[in-house]
Formats: sequence, C-alpha cells, structure tokens
Amino acid sequence: MKIEKKDVLKALETISVPGEGQNMVESGAIKNVLVFGDEVVVDVTINNHSLQAKKKTEVSILQAIHKEVYEKAQIKVNLKVEAPETTDKKPEIKGKAIPGIDNIIAVASGKGGVGKSTVTANLAVTLAKMGFKVGLLDADIYGPSATIMFDIVHEKPLSVTVDGKSKMKPVESYGVKILSIGFFTQPDQAVVWRGPMAAKALNQMIFDAAWGDLDFLVVDLPPGTGDIHLSIMQSLPLTGSVVVSTPQTVALADARKGVAMFQQESINVPVLGIVENMAYFTPPDMPENKYHIFGKDGARNLAEDLKIPFLGELPLIQSIREAGDVGRPAAMQEGTDIENAFIEITKKVVSETVRRNDALPPTKAIEITTMAGCSATNK
Repeated sequence: MKIEKKDVLKALETISVPGEGQNMVESGAIKNVLVFGDEVVVDVTINNHSLQAKKKTEVSILQAIHKEVYEKAQIKVNLKVEAPETTDKKPEIKGKAIPGIDNIIAVASGKGGVGKSTVTANLAVTLAKMGFKVGLLDADIYGPSATIMFDIVHEKPLSVTVDGKSKMKPVESYGVKILSIGFFTQPDQAVVWRGPMAAKALNQMIFDAAWGDLDFLVVDLPPGTGDIHLSIMQSLPLTGSVVVSTPQTVALADARKGVAMFQQESINVPVLGIVENMAYFTPPDMPENKYHIFGKDGARNLAEDLKIPFLGELPLIQSIREAGDVGRPAAMQEGTDIENAFIEITKKVVSETVRRNDALPPTKAIEITTMAGCSATNK
C-alpha cells in the first residue's frame, strides 16, 4: 500500500505533546516526515527528558499511524530531546487560562496535618451540591489523598479525543471531576521525584485533561511554600487562594507564611480567606461543652491581623475523619451540623470569589525570572 504524507501528518495531529496540550504537528514537535512506499520515517523533537515521556511519544506515534493510516506500515521514529530555546534565557512559562474554567481556587496550608485536603474535598463536594460545575486537582504530588477521600482508589482516568487531541478524562465522584497523581501510582509506592519531574506531571494533569466547562477548579496544594506551589502559579492564573490552619500557635506561624507567599509582589494571588480547622472538641454526650484543644480563635485573630476574611471554623469531630477515610466526604451527611458548617464556609468562599472578580482584574500567572522571586518574604 502506498502511504501519503498528508495522511501521516493528519494522524499525528491526534497526538498531544506531553505536558503541553498542543498536538505534535501544530506545536512544531514533528520536524520531518518521509514516506517510502509502506515505510514511514518520523523525526520528532520534545522538551521532556523523562524516559516515560520519550517512550509514550514513540508508542503514540506508532499507534496513531497504524490506526489512522495503515496497520502494517513500517515505522521508524527518530526522537530527539532538547531544552526549549529562548532568546532572553528566561524560563518557559505557560500561564494559560484553561478554556471553559471560570475560577481556579488554590487551597493551601503552611503546615501539614491541619486538614487541608479534608477541607478541599468537602469544599468541592459542597460546591457541587450547590449546583456548580466543579473539578478538583490533587496537586499534592508526594502525598495525594483525593483518591481515598472520594473512594476512587481503583479508578483510572480514561483517554478521550477532544478536537482531535488525546486527553485524560477526569474521574467523577459525588459530582466532582478529579485528577490526582494517586491514579498513576500504587498505594504503597512512594513518588521520589525532583521538582522538574513533579512539575511535568502537574502540567500533564492540568493541560492534557478534558476538564470541560467548570465554574470552579479547586486545587489541593501540598503543605509549605515550595516548588510545587511556584509551578502551579506559573502554570495557572489563580482566581484566589484559601488558607487552612488549626488555632495552634505553631500552625498559625506557618499559615502566616502561606498567606505571605500569595501576597508576595511577584506572585500577587488574592487570598479569599482563612479557615480554622479543629477549632474545638465537643463530646457527643456533652453537646453544650467546647474544649479548645489546640487553642481558641487563633485563625480568626490571624485573619483580623492580616486583614483577610475569616471564612469559618470547623470542629474536631471523629465523623469528619471517618468520612474521609471511607471515601464519602462529611459534607454529604445531610441535616447535620457538619454539613451546615461546610455550607457556611463554602458560601463565604463563593461570596469572596464574586467580590474579588468584581473588584480586581484576572490574576496573571507569575513570571519568575530571577532568584528574587524565590526569596523569603516578610509581608
């Protein structure tokens, strides 16, 4: 069978460049295609140095040509990996808004163990219950938990074709579209990646995903103020951020740093407010009693001090932990004080988002061009 070059190029348009979202032809990754009867030679260049990306690229080319052109074609792929060329040596920044997503809310904490992922999951579920179209990106690469909290540990994202491009279809649970690195690792497998590899994985989950139309994309950031946070804020123009803390002094010290990160001049992401988790404990047999185990009103006072909204407090209740462990977020418990608490917090998040959108222009993705963008801040 005689193979036409135009048919090969058309087949290659169905393949996305790893971590970018563009197809291989329009991105310029395909440098040359030669056809000799039923033999095809494809020269391709990518920017991703990982072995996984190289193997995926080669296999995708073989599959596309065999499926779309000729199943018995003899194909040779000459793959080259090179760093992107920039005239001013600045780092390559995407910063693209994702079509169809109206608001991107990052949920952060300066410290681990304060219930950030629990708040994120319940915020997403409550938004969905209110009628919003919601997605959740689990950006905690080293400690993903969304798959457990939504009871989708054994699920896998499907591959779908959107506008001729291959995309990941998020897994949907309780009305929330979810993507997490947890889908691609075993439960007992540690993710031992350096920053660039983690950033590449995040870019794929962001730009190679078929999110569809969303009112809110909620991003569960890892604890701290490090490389993953910068990667997210370089990749996406965030609408705003929510900071989670317990009332404990040690946690508040790190929450203050989390707020300062978003308020740093080179980042400038509006802080929608702070949530106080584990605010108090009430014994089931003594519903009138409140024990402030980790301190009282710490996050409320911090919000007042920093002049940011206080979004509400959540009690230390066993059923919230149990609900997360069994994969059914506590906000699903209708008619309970827990549901009401999450509803009030979510209403304030929506209200602050609307107020922010009315008062401020869209956030720009950050462009860090010097080490000053990574310095300590005393905001």
